[in-house]
Amino acid sequence: MKVVKSPAEMKNLSMTLQRAGSSVALVPTMGALHKGHLSLLERANDQCDCSVMSIFVNPVQFGPKEDFNKYPRPFEADCELAEKAGCDYVFAPSADDMYPANYTTYVNVEHISETLCGAARPGHFRGVTTVVLKLFNIVNPQVAVFGQKDAQQVLVIKRMVRDLNLSVNIDVAPIFRETDGLATSSRNVYLTSDERQGAPCMYRGLKAAENLFTAGEHSAKVLSDAVRTSIRQTSSLEIEYVEIADTLQIRPVETVLSSALIAVACRTKQSNTRLIDNIVIGGSL
Repeated sequence: MKVVKSPAEMKNLSMTLQRAGSSVALVPTMGALHKGHLSLLERANDQCDCSVMSIFVNPVQFGPKEDFNKYPRPFEADCELAEKAGCDYVFAPSADDMYPANYTTYVNVEHISETLCGAARPGHFRGVTTVVLKLFNIVNPQVAVFGQKDAQQVLVIKRMVRDLNLSVNIDVAPIFRETDGLATSSRNVYLTSDERQGAPCMYRGLKAAENLFTAGEHSAKVLSDAVRTSIRQTSSLEIEYVEIADTLQIRPVETVLSSALIAVACRTKQSNTRLIDNIVIGGSL
């Protein structure tokens, strides 16, 4: 495995690979790798000849009161994990290379970036789409693999790809979960033991809603109430939102008649860690 830090070198390397007939897949990450990231890498390797995993903690997607400075950065350990998982190239640019002095160009996918997490984190998705488009332009992958855990991010990026006529296929991987159902996340390391024990109630609530839908319940209120009831069984979480939205405009629905996203975000009371999870009913992302 080779570590590449220069955007120009990465761009030239990808062009050389593709001119030689090799296809390239990209797995964008912010590092602090876990089994969920490695499952994305496995999908990338299954679809293309060469895999590139980017490791870049993107400053422009963090708000002023968010955890940019304390976000874990175990770069050497990440590289070891990526290499063992079959990664061909790690692209790890610096912030100065990605956002040089007097940088002023940003990408904003309107409307669908303003609901759910976008409502609580203004500017977040502008930062995400900007860095992802830059990564697409540098690596020029045929396939980019993202996890369903960040469902709104997936839908926003898909819309950007469609609207800007980008030549990349977005592959969406299922959420990788711990044995008790908690969605695997780099932020799980922040949880206290009490919070870690209570956190799986988010997934239990989502499954309860899914079971109700499968049994014929289509009322969004009834389904979201099932999620809330489960989360309230633990005292360690504060609900930020439980929303049921369509998978096109990401707007709330009252009755689930087609593909819908049940999304939940909570904040832990002791460590102040933000956790998200979701499930798709009646279709897929």
